[in-house]
Amino acid sequence: MTYPLVSVIMPVYNGADFIRQAVDSVFCQEVPLELLVIDDCSTDRTGEVLAPYENKENFHYIRNPYNKGAAASRNLGVQKASGKYIAFLDADDWWEAGKLTEQLEVMERTRRVLCSTGRELMNPDGTSTGKYIPVGSTVSYRDLLKHNSINCSSVLLKREAALAYPMEHDDSHEDYLTWLKILKEYGPAAGINKPYLKYRLSQGGKSRNKRKSAAMTYRVYRYMGYSPITSAVFFISYALHGIWKYR
Repeated sequence: MTYPLVSVIMPVYNGADFIRQAVDSVFCQEVPLELLVIDDCSTDRTGEVLAPYENKENFHYIRNPYNKGAAASRNLGVQKASGKYIAFLDADDWWEAGKLTEQLEVMERTRRVLCSTGRELMNPDGTSTGKYIPVGSTVSYRDLLKHNSINCSSVLLKREAALAYPMEHDDSHEDYLTWLKILKEYGPAAGINKPYLKYRLSQGGKSRNKRKSAAMTYRVYRYMGYSPITSAVFFISYALHGIWKYR
């Protein structure tokens, strides 16, 4: 196998219905890569669905000994990865061809440590909702405080940054917290305003419970060290952007 340039980390829990599409979208990317699927103790047919890929040299299936959650599963994947870059993809989302190629080109040109893309919102059955969420060509730390425009399944970042700032605090939006820490340390992220990510909406995602999601977002600002008042100001901006995003 060609030494992987990109390590794709895919946590999954009971993803048998969707994971094949996600995996195939990874292997259609024309860059040297490896895929690490971290199975968080699925009780459905996930392992059976993945069995045909087990003979691929760049496919690695890891099953957690107990249910750890998506954040800890991603962190485990980062630790076991061998690529220079890390990409995250949830098992119910998928990518368009060319995503990683363009992200690598942009990161090389801009010298940024993280790059995200725009995303098209998909119905649970995989059909388009007709809604698209854009991303700016540059996302600064201050921009991100007001609005999380970086979706986890769209991210490509240097492995050194992923190791330095693992995802933590499951009582918050741990990916948002990680992006803030990385941008504060390394500077702005790059963005590609194309719908390379197909983001499947689900009823079970924690972001779909608006009251719970609001509390988790507020905790992000508190974990970043901001006072209750400043955190509330940032949260209001975040909430207004959220209303616009899903309008």
